Amino acid sequence: MDVQIRSMRSEDVPGVVAASLAADTVFAYAGVVLPPDDPRELIEHADRILVTGEPVRGLAATITVDGHTHLEQLAVHPDHGRRGLGSALLEAVCVEAAGRGDRELTLTTFRDLPWNGPWYARRGFVPLARGEWGPGLERVWEAEARAGIGVLPRIAMVRRVG
Repeated sequence: MDVQIRSMRSEDVPGVVAASLAADTVFAYAGVVLPPDDPRELIEHADRILVTGEPVRGLAATITVDGHTHLEQLAVHPDHGRRGLGSALLEAVCVEAAGRGDRELTLTTFRDLPWNGPWYARRGFVPLARGEWGPGLERVWEAEARAGIGVLPRIAMVRRVG
């Protein structure tokens, strides 16, 4: 399947919001109760958002943490899941990060949910020990805790990209 990835445009905002909120419903189906989320906040603070689909079916939002790219969110609308969109978005983020000279890509995620920690592990991510975190990753972790998303065990992960 040929997946087209591009930068988010202003007219994509409603689709990004819809895809992000729809992706969150997968957690509810698994019995995971997350605090309410406003994807517009992500749009406002992300350094870069890549999307796929017309209308948007999936997105990858990144920020800069400790001098390198950090995947803030990867979301695919569940109606379009399991078709390689998430993998394509993730690989596009890795290629862009390497192209900017980053040597690694970090993320935080739920450790045990099959479409979180194990999914990223199959794509080359490994656990990042807390002693190896920079101050920026510590701040991300603390912000996530304050937001109430620590409803299941979480993990920081890293993938070498450069």
